[in-house]
Amino acid sequence: MIKKILILLLFPFCLLSQDIEHLFLKNGEVYFSFKYKNKEQLDELSKIISIDHKTNAEVAYAYANKKEFSEFLKKDIIYQIIEKKPIYFTKDKSSWNYYPSYQEYIDMMQAFADSFPNICKLHNLGTLNSGRKILIVQISDNVGKKENEPSFLYTSSMHGDELAGYVLMLRLINELLNNYGSNNRITNLVNEVDIWINPLANPDGAYAGGNQDVSNAMRYNASWVDLNRNYPDPQDGMHPDGNSWQQETKIFMGLADSINFSLAANLHGGTELVNYPWDTWGQATADENWWEHVSNEYAQSCQSNSSSGYFNSQNNGITNGFAWYEVDGGRQDYMNYFKHCREFTLELSDDKIPNPSQLPVLWNANYNAFLSYMEQSLYGLRGVVTDSIYGFPLKAKIEIISHDTDSSHIYSNLPIGNYHRYLYQGNYNITFSKAGYYSKIINVNITNQNTEIKDIQLVPLNFVATNKDLKINEKKLMKVINVLGIDTFEKKSSILFYIYNDGTSEKRIIID
Repeated sequence: MIKKILILLLFPFCLLSQDIEHLFLKNGEVYFSFKYKNKEQLDELSKIISIDHKTNAEVAYAYANKKEFSEFLKKDIIYQIIEKKPIYFTKDKSSWNYYPSYQEYIDMMQAFADSFPNICKLHNLGTLNSGRKILIVQISDNVGKKENEPSFLYTSSMHGDELAGYVLMLRLINELLNNYGSNNRITNLVNEVDIWINPLANPDGAYAGGNQDVSNAMRYNASWVDLNRNYPDPQDGMHPDGNSWQQETKIFMGLADSINFSLAANLHGGTELVNYPWDTWGQATADENWWEHVSNEYAQSCQSNSSSGYFNSQNNGITNGFAWYEVDGGRQDYMNYFKHCREFTLELSDDKIPNPSQLPVLWNANYNAFLSYMEQSLYGLRGVVTDSIYGFPLKAKIEIISHDTDSSHIYSNLPIGNYHRYLYQGNYNITFSKAGYYSKIINVNITNQNTEIKDIQLVPLNFVATNKDLKINEKKLMKVINVLGIDTFEKKSSILFYIYNDGTSEKRIIID
């Protein structure tokens, strides 16, 4: 990967007596580097300033608004201010190698919906105080209709100066729409997945210098808040950055509430890396092996479809977020912990705003990986949960016995009652539960890149079986397991689960 050399002005040492007001005359954020002693110190500083990335030489790069920088100065740490110079590119619109103006972006998104109304719908999620819009397209064979399908989300550039994903997502939309019906792989994705793509999550940051171009793009939003530190955090509460939820944050939280995404990715820039949860704390997720599998699949696809050296930072292109550096209030952890959606962060390019000539190169490297990650939404365990008497859909809790932790369980979603649980290959005992119903335990064997479908009926607590019901539902005992999900045999004074061939289960305690 050919990397663009940025022109930076470095001030070798800035004293605490420096006029802070002077630093913030032009805009509300500064970019700087500093040396840190150890990861513990870096994690502490990440609660004050917005860490961008770090090097192996224990040098970190960070952003800060005036308030954040004032707090940083109290730490008496040597730093260097990095003055970002405007970036100007020649527009050549021949092959997706340019950054559109804001109006061109609006027109492109509208044209997608107008040209493919049967499979594409444009949504304005909200209009910011600046007048700029947060737009998203929905792509489906029955667009606008709830179906028994996973809902998938790609979103890019919540940091306004990380723009490779902005153009790549526009191109992905174009690719899906224009190849539906002629490309089997794309046709299957559009038919089987409810696809949502937001190319630009922070238009105020991207067009901070004006709507004509992105030459003066900024990381923060118009209120000088880092949007990827502004979400509720599993460890640090509802407002970990001390700011109220921004317009952009509330818009995406509302989207997550209404759509119930199963799988998602958030596109960034500044390095080349897949970053998977958690960001806020050091313990592994319940699905660490699944995350490693999916992350490696993405990284290896990029490596196979690019020149040598692309996507090979950290652990061969993947990292656990906290192992890299701590982030509090990030969207990745919010989606995983609070919304039960599996989301990771994609860092697409060492250059935050790559030279447009490199955008087709990045597309070729990531295109197959984009599709493969969407296909992951179809794998694992899925099905529909309904009431056994009347057949109406239920919102039920779905939990893996002796596996789930830190909110890794999921729920079936209304109005369909469908669920999608992504798991690394293996054998699992799974509980389906809902207030007012008997719980049900099933056993499933999961293999990677495959789908196991289990439709579940829950029996109401007040249901009384008749002789006819019993005859129809004759069943055989398949196995007995303990509370740890381990095969066992009948024994007294123990909680045991009896698994039957029809997918039902019973919890028993044998008392002498």
